[in-house]
Amino acid sequence: MGDASNFHRALSLALRKMGHDVVVASNGSRWMDTARDIDISRHSGKLGGALLWAKIIANKKKFSGFDVVQIVNPVFVELKPVRVARLFDYLKSNNSRIFLTALGDDTPYIQLCDDPTALSYNEWRNHDGSPTPHLLASRPLHDAWLSDPLRAHCHYIYSRIDGAATALYEYHLACRRVLPPKIVAYTGIPIDAQAIAPAHGESVPDRLRLFIGLQRGRMTEKGSDRLLAAAKSVVERHPDRCELVVVKNRPYAEYVEMMRSSHVILDQIYSYTPATNALLAMASGLIAVSGGEDDYYRFIGETENRPIVNALPDDEALRNALTDIVTHPGRFPEHSRRSREFALKHNDSTIVAQRFIDFWNHSS
Repeated sequence: MGDASNFHRALSLALRKMGHDVVVASNGSRWMDTARDIDISRHSGKLGGALLWAKIIANKKKFSGFDVVQIVNPVFVELKPVRVARLFDYLKSNNSRIFLTALGDDTPYIQLCDDPTALSYNEWRNHDGSPTPHLLASRPLHDAWLSDPLRAHCHYIYSRIDGAATALYEYHLACRRVLPPKIVAYTGIPIDAQAIAPAHGESVPDRLRLFIGLQRGRMTEKGSDRLLAAAKSVVERHPDRCELVVVKNRPYAEYVEMMRSSHVILDQIYSYTPATNALLAMASGLIAVSGGEDDYYRFIGETENRPIVNALPDDEALRNALTDIVTHPGRFPEHSRRSREFALKHNDSTIVAQRFIDFWNHSS
């Protein structure tokens, strides 16, 4: 129920290949328009919420009789918390078990980000504790998750789920602060890596193509503004060695195809962990400039292959990292191979799906 960046859709396809019956009900991750079996997107305007609620009521029989329900967030449909809670209660009463997929903002995650002892930096707080551009631009969103209504709603959901599957290291830390360890499991993000052919061969590119996708409303959250500025600076200094491709708000399938024509993806700077964009790129054999902190590698037990170019929220460090990539094109084939190996080992959708199955069985 719900989706974000194709997570639940990719998981559903892997589970189906393994013989399970799966239904995805989502809004298609909004403008990304990811595939779903039941559309629960909200129309704009004053009547949007009422129309969505009516659609859910009309389809409620389709949301019953399952062994497992995974909700994408405590607010897993675009409705007021009171409506979401009523739908949650229906799901819990009419299905065997209900779990949270932790992969976005909610009260426990915001509280983690505000704690300087938990993470050195994140999208809300810089190394020195000062607010990031994202916090300055989105303070109402941050504060909403800490308001009494949403805080109470998150507590209501977390206290009634049968467990939480975490998509990233950071979300795992947040869940472990509010849930017993035995009902929290890291699954990672599912990528159908086996179905993705390498985008490049063994030849050294004449000019490296840097790629950045700009998402509506997420520029400061991902640090895309700072990545874009760093990339433009490097391209201006080395026009013979690299070029920059910028795309904005493209549907998911089109975005992925455009990304594969590049060599280096500029993903995000505030995360400890690579997310969907970076992992898709790595499965294609691209170099990912994203979250790749030592804490994350240790968490997943990876000691040898660490191919992610760790993007820090430091403008000079970003420029230096990109300069190092474009001035050493001969490294690309080997880096490409290691990127793909990493995605296949840690995030192929069949591996992630098996983690979910193991977790569900363990929690029964």
